[in-house]
Amino acid sequence: MGARIDHLVTSGTFSLDGGTWDVDNNVWIVGDDTEAIVIDAAHDAAAIKAAVGRRTLKAVVCTHAHSDHVDAAPALSAATGAPVLLHPDDLPLWKLTHPGEAPDGQLADGQVITVAGTDLTVLHTPGHAPGAVCLYAPDLGTVFTGDTLFKGGPGATGRSFSDFPTIVESIRERLLALPPATVVRTGHGEATTIGEEAPHLQEWIARGH
Repeated sequence: MGARIDHLVTSGTFSLDGGTWDVDNNVWIVGDDTEAIVIDAAHDAAAIKAAVGRRTLKAVVCTHAHSDHVDAAPALSAATGAPVLLHPDDLPLWKLTHPGEAPDGQLADGQVITVAGTDLTVLHTPGHAPGAVCLYAPDLGTVFTGDTLFKGGPGATGRSFSDFPTIVESIRERLLALPPATVVRTGHGEATTIGEEAPHLQEWIARGH
């Protein structure tokens, strides 16, 4: 049996630059009946652990270190023994949420994470955050984009540690090069496809998100 994708939505807050907002986050679980990884442990470690069930959790993978994507990561790690993995460029953001704690391991561009016989390749896609990554799983026909690419355009770049030209370049070079049918599973909201978003690149640039 190959890997499948399970999905739950958790609710909480996102805080940065002195502001706090209510948010709903997508949490993605990739695996089979035996083992799994979690992509973005948001808000509710108990709910995520329940969704993982009796499976061995191999890793808690962080697409970036904004508080709403990592706030439950240490608790989920403590409950399951799974290492928390983060790109090192996002350590300054991680420390805003978890001062005095550190992730267990690093993510690097081109790194391959294998779960249930399925490979997910790490794509470093800075812009929304310096260490933002996407996870491309060609066997599943999908890419997990965190807050780099949404249905309708790039992730927000109006706050600290973010940059609009950088995110556009990341999307152009790393994501729009993927097959058009690739399903984009995002950090918030509904899914889209690479083919659906690709034609709008110039519109995004003109809008200067």
